[in-house]
Amino acid sequence: MSALRRILVVDDDPVVGKSFSRVLSGKGYAVITAANAQEALAKMRDSKYDVIYTDIKMPGMDGLELAERVKAAQPWTPVVIVTGYGTTAQEQRAKAAGVSAFLHKPLSPEMIEGSAADALLAPAPVAVALPAAPTTVAAEAVAPVEEESALKKIALLVAAPFIGLAYFLFLPFIGLGMLATMAVKGLLKLPVLRKPLTFLKNVGLFLAAPFIGLAYVLLFPFIGMAILARTGYKALREKKGGGMTVD
Repeated sequence: MSALRRILVVDDDPVVGKSFSRVLSGKGYAVITAANAQEALAKMRDSKYDVIYTDIKMPGMDGLELAERVKAAQPWTPVVIVTGYGTTAQEQRAKAAGVSAFLHKPLSPEMIEGSAADALLAPAPVAVALPAAPTTVAAEAVAPVEEESALKKIALLVAAPFIGLAYFLFLPFIGLGMLATMAVKGLLKLPVLRKPLTFLKNVGLFLAAPFIGLAYVLLFPFIGMAILARTGYKALREKKGGGMTVD
């Protein structure tokens, strides 16, 4: 007499395990049940199984992760997913893991017996690995990035003296302006000085207007040059991108 085929059914619903036992017992199968993925892994460490059935929705680790672990450790062991709430994404994940079948509840006796026979006869699928990207594509992607980085470094190198000059010329005025603003805000809290200080503030803004205008006049050419350089750089990139052809 040949040895019984050992079937491990992993489902938190005991009715499912009883259904498998009722259908497969006496037909050359020994059905063992586990209430969750952790219990199933513990039983797999102690014994070997010919087919593993697992539900998806269970407390703790779900059936898809259990299937992935089983196929990673024992790729020759057939795993069948049984669920009442399966989605297309779950089926794709199960297929990628290398499961033998994806069954939807409720299961008929014919489905149970037929899936067990099919899983034992057919070679167990292996996990599908995504192909690595071609090295030529990677090289093509790296080249524009390196070119862009070099252009940015050149632009920063050219602009550095002008940026330094702007900081040198206007930083003292900015600092003095901040200090003056803080002092005026503090003094404005005194009712006696509020009107005179308001008058002086307006006079100060009037006197500072020419210097503010001068700052705009001095900085505007550099701002315009930066805008033109950026526009030219974008146009150059678009021209290079439009000239590329794909076979």
